[in-house]
Amino acid sequence: MNKNAPAGKHARPSALEGCPLAAAFAAIGGKWKLTILYWLAHGELHFAGLTRRVAPISPKVLTQQLRELEADGLIERDPTGAAPAPVLYRLTPYGLTLLPIVEGVRVWGEGHLRRGDAPPAPNPGLACREAIGAIP
Repeated sequence: MNKNAPAGKHARPSALEGCPLAAAFAAIGGKWKLTILYWLAHGELHFAGLTRRVAPISPKVLTQQLRELEADGLIERDPTGAAPAPVLYRLTPYGLTLLPIVEGVRVWGEGHLRRGDAPPAPNPGLACREAIGAIP
């Protein structure tokens, strides 16, 4: 993503043109995107709410990930007033189509944690162990 390009709803180019897996990974790959989508599946959130839930993500990286998700049409931002008013983020109808994938990855991750005897989450209140309800 070009840092100097204005934010907007422009499809980002795929590294491997015509490859469905490359297109999917470009849209939802990365360390934080699935976690962001998971929390937005539970309802719209302000930037600060996302920062708390997706911790330890930095504000810079969260901003970048949100811009990429918005550019791919998966989330939308709704400024609640004049700048610098808080902005609400929510899944778009297109983003909702990803919820079965996000939930599948979450369930697989639970099994993987049990298999590896991983230590508990440092802040269980923010852990993403809750199933996504009402998956379309």
